[in-house]
Amino acid sequence: MNSPELWFIRSDVDHLEFSIKSNTFEIIMHAGTNYSLKEVILWTRRDIYTIFILSFIPTALYVFLDWHWLALPWLPIALLGTAVAFVVGFKNNASYDRTWEARKIYGGIVNSSRVWGLMVKDYVTNKHSQKQHSQEELNQIHKELYNRHFAWLTALRYQLREKRNWESIYKAHNQEYKDQWFTIDEHKIPLTEALKYYLSEEELQLILSKSNKAAQLISIQSKRLRELLELGLIEDFRHMEMKKVLAEFLNNQGAAERIKNFPYPRQYATLNLWFVKLFVLLLPLGMLSEFDKLGGNFVWFTVPFSVMSGWVFTTMEKIGEASENPFEGSANDVPITSMSRMIEIDLKEMLHETDIPEAIKPKNNIIN
Repeated sequence: MNSPELWFIRSDVDHLEFSIKSNTFEIIMHAGTNYSLKEVILWTRRDIYTIFILSFIPTALYVFLDWHWLALPWLPIALLGTAVAFVVGFKNNASYDRTWEARKIYGGIVNSSRVWGLMVKDYVTNKHSQKQHSQEELNQIHKELYNRHFAWLTALRYQLREKRNWESIYKAHNQEYKDQWFTIDEHKIPLTEALKYYLSEEELQLILSKSNKAAQLISIQSKRLRELLELGLIEDFRHMEMKKVLAEFLNNQGAAERIKNFPYPRQYATLNLWFVKLFVLLLPLGMLSEFDKLGGNFVWFTVPFSVMSGWVFTTMEKIGEASENPFEGSANDVPITSMSRMIEIDLKEMLHETDIPEAIKPKNNIIN
Protein backbone atom coordinates (compact mmCIF):
# COMPACT_ATOMS: atom_id res chain seq x y z
CA MET A 1 0.00 0.00 0.00
CA ASN A 2 1.47 3.34 -0.97
CA SER A 3 1.91 6.14 1.51
CA PRO A 4 -0.50 9.09 1.26
CA GLU A 5 2.57 11.36 1.41
CA LEU A 6 3.65 10.12 -2.01
CA TRP A 7 0.32 11.19 -3.47
CA PHE A 8 0.71 14.75 -2.20
CA ILE A 9 4.22 15.03 -3.61
CA ARG A 10 3.20 13.53 -6.95
CA SER A 11 0.22 15.85 -7.18
CA ASP A 12 2.55 18.83 -6.75
CA VAL A 13 4.65 17.56 -9.66
CA ASP A 14 1.45 17.39 -11.70
CA HIS A 15 0.76 21.05 -10.87
CA LEU A 16 -2.38 20.25 -8.89
CA GLU A 17 -1.40 22.68 -6.13
CA PHE A 18 -1.91 19.90 -3.63
CA SER A 19 1.49 19.73 -2.00
CA ILE A 20 2.63 19.12 1.51
CA LYS A 21 6.20 19.79 0.57
CA SER A 22 5.44 23.38 -0.43
CA ASN A 23 2.81 23.81 2.29
CA THR A 24 0.08 24.54 -0.23
CA PHE A 25 -3.34 23.01 -0.40
CA GLU A 26 -6.40 24.43 -2.11
CA ILE A 27 -8.66 25.19 0.80
CA ILE A 28 -12.04 26.55 1.81
CA MET A 29 -13.21 28.75 4.71
CA HIS A 30 -12.15 32.33 5.33
CA ALA A 31 -9.58 32.39 8.11
CA GLY A 32 -8.60 36.06 8.15
CA THR A 33 -9.74 38.80 10.53
CA ASN A 34 -12.43 39.77 8.02
CA TYR A 35 -13.00 40.14 4.31
CA SER A 36 -11.25 43.14 2.76
CA LEU A 37 -13.30 45.99 1.30
CA LYS A 38 -11.92 45.09 -2.12
CA GLU A 39 -13.20 41.51 -1.82
CA VAL A 40 -16.65 42.65 -0.69
CA ILE A 41 -16.97 45.25 -3.45
CA LEU A 42 -15.86 42.79 -6.12
CA TRP A 43 -18.24 40.16 -4.78
CA THR A 44 -21.23 42.54 -4.76
CA ARG A 45 -20.38 44.88 -7.63
CA ARG A 46 -23.11 43.48 -9.90
CA ASP A 47 -25.70 44.45 -7.30
CA ILE A 48 -24.13 47.90 -7.00
CA TYR A 49 -24.37 48.42 -10.77
CA THR A 50 -27.97 47.24 -10.82
CA ILE A 51 -29.06 49.43 -7.92
CA PHE A 52 -27.29 52.42 -9.45
CA ILE A 53 -29.24 52.00 -12.70
CA LEU A 54 -32.53 51.45 -10.85
CA SER A 55 -32.01 54.67 -8.88
CA PHE A 56 -30.49 56.84 -11.61
CA ILE A 57 -33.23 56.29 -14.21
CA PRO A 58 -36.22 57.42 -12.07
CA THR A 59 -34.17 60.33 -10.68
CA ALA A 60 -33.28 61.49 -14.19
CA LEU A 61 -36.92 61.19 -15.30
CA TYR A 62 -38.01 63.10 -12.19
CA VAL A 63 -35.56 65.95 -12.86
CA PHE A 64 -35.46 66.28 -16.64
CA LEU A 65 -39.01 65.26 -17.61
CA ASP A 66 -40.78 66.49 -14.45
CA TRP A 67 -42.25 63.03 -13.87
CA HIS A 68 -43.06 63.89 -10.28
CA TRP A 69 -45.70 61.19 -10.22
CA LEU A 70 -42.86 58.70 -9.86
CA ALA A 71 -42.32 59.83 -6.28
CA LEU A 72 -43.99 57.64 -3.67
CA PRO A 73 -44.69 58.37 0.01
CA TRP A 74 -41.76 57.30 2.16
CA LEU A 75 -43.79 55.74 4.99
CA PRO A 76 -45.08 52.59 3.19
CA ILE A 77 -41.63 51.96 1.71
CA ALA A 78 -40.06 52.30 5.16
CA LEU A 79 -42.58 49.78 6.51
CA LEU A 80 -41.71 47.42 3.68
CA GLY A 81 -38.02 47.85 4.48
CA THR A 82 -38.66 46.93 8.11
CA ALA A 83 -40.47 43.76 7.06
CA VAL A 84 -37.69 42.85 4.63
CA ALA A 85 -35.10 43.37 7.37
CA PHE A 86 -36.93 40.86 9.57
CA VAL A 87 -37.12 38.31 6.73
CA VAL A 88 -33.44 38.73 5.87
CA GLY A 89 -32.49 38.41 9.53
CA PHE A 90 -34.54 35.22 9.87
CA LYS A 91 -32.80 33.67 6.88
CA ASN A 92 -29.34 34.63 8.12
CA ASN A 93 -30.03 33.13 11.55
CA ALA A 94 -31.27 29.90 9.99
CA SER A 95 -28.26 29.77 7.66
CA TYR A 96 -25.86 30.30 10.56
CA ASP A 97 -27.56 27.49 12.47
CA ARG A 98 -26.94 25.13 9.54
CA THR A 99 -23.27 26.13 9.41
CA TRP A 100 -22.80 25.79 13.16
CA GLU A 101 -24.49 22.39 13.20
CA ALA A 102 -22.18 21.25 10.40
CA ARG A 103 -19.18 22.43 12.42
CA LYS A 104 -20.37 20.49 15.48
CA ILE A 105 -20.84 17.38 13.36
CA TYR A 106 -17.27 17.53 12.11
CA GLY A 107 -16.05 18.35 15.59
CA GLY A 108 -17.66 15.07 16.64
CA ILE A 109 -15.86 13.28 13.81
CA VAL A 110 -12.54 14.71 15.00
CA ASN A 111 -13.10 13.57 18.58
CA SER A 112 -14.36 10.11 17.61
CA SER A 113 -11.41 9.68 15.23
CA ARG A 114 -8.95 10.30 18.05
CA VAL A 115 -10.78 7.75 20.18
CA TRP A 116 -10.65 5.32 17.25
CA GLY A 117 -6.91 5.87 16.92
CA LEU A 118 -6.33 5.09 20.58
CA MET A 119 -8.52 2.00 20.46
CA VAL A 120 -6.82 0.61 17.36
CA LYS A 121 -3.37 1.12 18.86
CA ASP A 122 -4.15 -0.19 22.35
CA TYR A 123 -6.91 -2.76 21.76
CA VAL A 124 -5.49 -4.70 18.80
CA THR A 125 -2.82 -6.72 20.59
CA ASN A 126 -1.59 -10.26 21.19
CA LYS A 127 -3.16 -10.40 24.65
CA HIS A 128 -6.04 -12.71 23.68
CA SER A 129 -4.55 -14.25 20.55
CA GLN A 130 -3.60 -17.92 20.46
CA LYS A 131 -1.06 -17.16 17.75
CA GLN A 132 1.47 -14.54 18.67
CA HIS A 133 2.04 -11.90 16.01
CA SER A 134 5.18 -9.87 15.65
CA GLN A 135 5.12 -6.18 16.44
CA GLU A 136 5.62 -5.47 12.74
CA GLU A 137 2.52 -7.52 11.90
CA LEU A 138 0.50 -5.66 14.54
CA ASN A 139 1.75 -2.35 13.20
CA GLN A 140 0.58 -3.33 9.73
CA ILE A 141 -2.88 -4.10 11.06
CA HIS A 142 -2.93 -0.74 12.88
CA LYS A 143 -1.91 1.05 9.70
CA GLU A 144 -4.55 -0.82 7.71
CA LEU A 145 -7.31 0.28 10.09
CA TYR A 146 -5.94 3.83 10.16
CA ASN A 147 -5.68 4.07 6.38
CA ARG A 148 -9.19 2.76 5.92
CA HIS A 149 -10.38 5.47 8.27
CA PHE A 150 -8.48 8.08 6.24
CA ALA A 151 -10.21 6.68 3.15
CA TRP A 152 -13.58 7.10 4.88
CA LEU A 153 -12.76 10.74 5.67
CA THR A 154 -11.76 11.25 2.04
CA ALA A 155 -14.84 9.57 0.59
CA LEU A 156 -17.10 11.51 2.94
CA ARG A 157 -15.70 14.92 2.03
CA TYR A 158 -15.93 14.06 -1.68
CA GLN A 159 -19.60 13.15 -1.20
CA LEU A 160 -20.22 16.36 0.70
CA ARG A 161 -18.61 18.40 -2.12
CA GLU A 162 -20.86 16.96 -4.82
CA LYS A 163 -22.96 19.50 -6.71
CA ARG A 164 -26.55 20.21 -5.75
CA ASN A 165 -28.86 22.38 -7.86
CA TRP A 166 -29.75 24.69 -4.99
CA GLU A 167 -26.17 25.49 -3.96
CA SER A 168 -25.05 29.06 -4.51
CA ILE A 169 -21.35 28.46 -5.20
CA TYR A 170 -22.16 27.99 -8.87
CA LYS A 171 -23.78 31.41 -9.23
CA ALA A 172 -21.75 33.96 -11.19
CA HIS A 173 -20.58 36.13 -8.28
CA ASN A 174 -19.53 33.15 -6.15
CA GLN A 175 -17.98 31.25 -9.05
CA GLU A 176 -15.90 34.29 -9.97
CA TYR A 177 -14.69 34.71 -6.39
CA LYS A 178 -13.78 31.02 -6.16
CA ASP A 179 -11.90 31.05 -9.46
CA GLN A 180 -9.87 34.05 -8.31
CA TRP A 181 -9.06 33.08 -4.73
CA PHE A 182 -9.22 29.29 -4.35
CA THR A 183 -10.10 26.03 -6.06
CA ILE A 184 -11.80 22.84 -4.90
CA ASP A 185 -9.58 19.76 -5.01
CA GLU A 186 -12.62 17.48 -4.90
CA HIS A 187 -13.67 19.06 -8.20
CA LYS A 188 -10.22 18.58 -9.77
CA ILE A 189 -8.77 15.34 -8.44
CA PRO A 190 -10.74 12.12 -9.16
CA LEU A 191 -11.87 10.17 -6.13
CA THR A 192 -9.96 7.16 -7.44
CA GLU A 193 -6.70 9.10 -7.15
CA ALA A 194 -7.56 10.28 -3.65
CA LEU A 195 -8.43 6.78 -2.37
CA LYS A 196 -5.85 4.58 -4.08
CA TYR A 197 -3.11 5.44 -1.59
CA TYR A 198 -5.20 4.37 1.38
CA LEU A 199 -6.82 1.17 0.11
CA SER A 200 -5.76 -2.07 -1.50
CA GLU A 201 -6.68 -2.48 -5.16
CA GLU A 202 -9.39 -5.00 -4.28
CA GLU A 203 -11.03 -2.72 -1.72
CA LEU A 204 -10.70 0.28 -4.01
CA GLN A 205 -12.56 -1.41 -6.86
CA LEU A 206 -15.24 -2.62 -4.45
CA ILE A 207 -15.76 0.87 -3.01
CA LEU A 208 -15.85 2.55 -6.42
CA SER A 209 -18.71 0.24 -7.43
CA LYS A 210 -20.90 1.45 -4.55
CA SER A 211 -23.16 4.50 -4.46
CA ASN A 212 -22.48 5.55 -0.85
CA LYS A 213 -18.75 4.90 -0.69
CA ALA A 214 -18.20 6.31 2.78
CA ALA A 215 -20.85 4.07 4.34
CA GLN A 216 -19.39 1.02 2.58
CA LEU A 217 -15.96 1.80 4.00
CA ILE A 218 -17.43 1.68 7.50
CA SER A 219 -19.00 -1.65 6.56
CA ILE A 220 -15.62 -3.02 5.47
CA GLN A 221 -14.05 -1.68 8.66
CA SER A 222 -16.73 -3.48 10.68
CA LYS A 223 -16.10 -6.72 8.81
CA ARG A 224 -12.38 -6.41 9.50
CA LEU A 225 -13.05 -5.98 13.23
CA ARG A 226 -15.04 -9.22 13.21
CA GLU A 227 -12.09 -10.98 11.57
CA LEU A 228 -9.74 -9.62 14.21
CA LEU A 229 -12.15 -10.84 16.89
CA GLU A 230 -12.10 -14.33 15.39
CA LEU A 231 -8.29 -14.23 15.32
CA GLY A 232 -8.23 -13.28 18.99
CA LEU A 233 -6.47 -9.95 18.34
CA ILE A 234 -9.36 -8.26 20.12
CA GLU A 235 -11.79 -9.72 22.61
CA ASP A 236 -15.57 -9.30 22.89
CA PHE A 237 -15.64 -6.21 25.10
CA ARG A 238 -13.07 -4.34 23.03
CA HIS A 239 -14.81 -5.39 19.83
CA MET A 240 -18.08 -4.02 21.16
CA GLU A 241 -16.48 -0.70 22.13
CA MET A 242 -14.83 -0.28 18.73
CA LYS A 243 -18.13 -1.04 17.00
CA LYS A 244 -19.71 1.78 19.01
CA VAL A 245 -17.16 4.20 17.57
CA LEU A 246 -17.97 3.00 14.05
CA ALA A 247 -21.65 3.60 14.82
CA GLU A 248 -20.74 7.14 15.91
CA PHE A 249 -18.98 7.69 12.57
CA LEU A 250 -22.12 6.58 10.75
CA ASN A 251 -24.29 8.85 12.90
CA ASN A 252 -22.10 11.85 12.11
CA GLN A 253 -22.05 10.94 8.42
CA GLY A 254 -25.84 10.77 8.38
CA ALA A 255 -26.11 14.14 10.13
CA ALA A 256 -23.76 15.73 7.57
CA GLU A 257 -25.71 14.14 4.70
CA ARG A 258 -28.93 15.56 6.14
CA ILE A 259 -27.56 19.10 5.85
CA LYS A 260 -26.06 18.42 2.43
CA ASN A 261 -29.17 16.87 0.90
CA PHE A 262 -31.87 19.02 2.49
CA PRO A 263 -31.57 22.70 1.52
CA TYR A 264 -32.81 25.75 3.31
CA PRO A 265 -36.53 25.60 2.35
CA ARG A 266 -36.92 26.99 -1.15
CA GLN A 267 -40.17 28.83 -0.34
CA TYR A 268 -38.38 30.95 2.26
CA ALA A 269 -35.33 31.50 0.06
CA THR A 270 -37.49 32.54 -2.92
CA LEU A 271 -39.69 34.98 -1.00
CA ASN A 272 -36.68 36.44 0.76
CA LEU A 273 -34.97 37.16 -2.56
CA TRP A 274 -38.04 38.72 -4.19
CA PHE A 275 -38.87 40.85 -1.14
CA VAL A 276 -35.36 42.30 -1.27
CA LYS A 277 -35.65 42.97 -5.00
CA LEU A 278 -39.02 44.68 -4.52
CA PHE A 279 -37.65 46.90 -1.76
CA VAL A 280 -34.58 47.87 -3.83
CA LEU A 281 -36.85 48.73 -6.77
CA LEU A 282 -39.13 50.99 -4.70
CA LEU A 283 -36.40 52.54 -2.54
CA PRO A 284 -35.38 55.41 -4.90
CA LEU A 285 -39.04 56.26 -5.57
CA GLY A 286 -39.54 56.90 -1.88
CA MET A 287 -36.38 58.99 -1.57
CA LEU A 288 -37.18 61.31 -4.49
CA SER A 289 -39.65 63.54 -2.71
CA GLU A 290 -37.68 63.47 0.53
CA PHE A 291 -34.52 64.87 -1.06
CA ASP A 292 -36.50 67.17 -3.36
CA LYS A 293 -37.84 68.92 -0.24
CA LEU A 294 -34.29 70.12 0.47
CA GLY A 295 -34.34 72.12 -2.77
CA GLY A 296 -31.65 72.73 -5.36
CA ASN A 297 -29.92 69.66 -6.71
CA PHE A 298 -30.30 67.67 -3.50
CA VAL A 299 -32.72 65.40 -5.36
CA TRP A 300 -29.66 63.74 -6.95
CA PHE A 301 -28.70 62.49 -3.50
CA THR A 302 -31.38 59.89 -4.18
CA VAL A 303 -28.89 57.94 -6.28
CA PRO A 304 -26.00 57.44 -3.82
CA PHE A 305 -28.27 56.91 -0.80
CA SER A 306 -30.39 54.40 -2.70
CA VAL A 307 -27.25 52.55 -3.74
CA MET A 308 -25.92 52.46 -0.17
CA SER A 309 -29.22 51.42 1.39
CA GLY A 310 -30.04 48.85 -1.27
CA TRP A 311 -26.49 47.47 -1.14
CA VAL A 312 -26.87 46.72 2.58
CA PHE A 313 -30.01 44.67 1.98
CA THR A 314 -28.74 42.79 -1.08
CA THR A 315 -25.43 42.03 0.63
CA MET A 316 -27.14 40.71 3.75
CA GLU A 317 -29.29 38.49 1.54
CA LYS A 318 -26.16 37.22 -0.23
CA ILE A 319 -24.46 36.48 3.10
CA GLY A 320 -27.38 34.32 4.16
CA GLU A 321 -27.34 32.57 0.80
CA ALA A 322 -23.58 31.93 1.05
CA SER A 323 -24.02 30.34 4.50
CA GLU A 324 -26.93 28.03 3.65
CA ASN A 325 -24.83 25.09 2.44
CA PRO A 326 -21.76 24.58 4.65
CA PHE A 327 -20.38 21.72 2.54
CA GLU A 328 -20.72 23.15 -0.98
CA GLY A 329 -17.09 24.30 -1.27
CA SER A 330 -17.40 28.05 -0.76
CA ALA A 331 -15.15 30.44 1.16
CA ASN A 332 -17.60 30.21 4.08
CA ASP A 333 -17.63 26.43 4.38
CA VAL A 334 -16.76 24.27 7.36
CA PRO A 335 -13.06 23.41 6.79
CA ILE A 336 -13.58 19.67 6.42
CA THR A 337 -10.37 19.01 4.48
CA SER A 338 -8.24 20.80 7.05
CA MET A 339 -9.98 18.90 9.83
CA SER A 340 -9.43 15.61 8.00
CA ARG A 341 -5.74 16.44 7.67
CA MET A 342 -5.60 17.23 11.39
CA ILE A 343 -7.09 13.80 12.13
CA GLU A 344 -4.49 12.14 9.91
CA ILE A 345 -1.69 13.97 11.69
CA ASP A 346 -2.98 13.04 15.14
CA LEU A 347 -3.42 9.37 14.32
CA LYS A 348 -0.09 9.00 12.57
CA GLU A 349 1.67 10.61 15.51
CA MET A 350 -0.01 8.05 17.78
CA LEU A 351 1.73 5.34 15.75
CA HIS A 352 5.02 7.29 15.73
CA GLU A 353 4.96 7.41 11.93
CA THR A 354 7.65 9.38 10.10
CA ASP A 355 5.65 10.34 6.98
CA ILE A 356 3.43 12.79 8.85
CA PRO A 357 1.91 15.48 6.59
CA GLU A 358 2.00 19.10 7.64
CA ALA A 359 -1.10 20.92 8.79
CA ILE A 360 -2.95 22.85 6.10
CA LYS A 361 -2.19 26.55 6.08
CA PRO A 362 -4.45 29.32 4.80
CA LYS A 363 -3.94 30.58 1.27
CA ASN A 364 -5.36 34.02 0.55
CA ASN A 365 -6.96 33.75 4.00
CA ILE A 366 -9.02 30.78 2.77
CA ILE A 367 -8.70 27.46 4.55
CA ASN A 368 -10.53 24.23 3.99
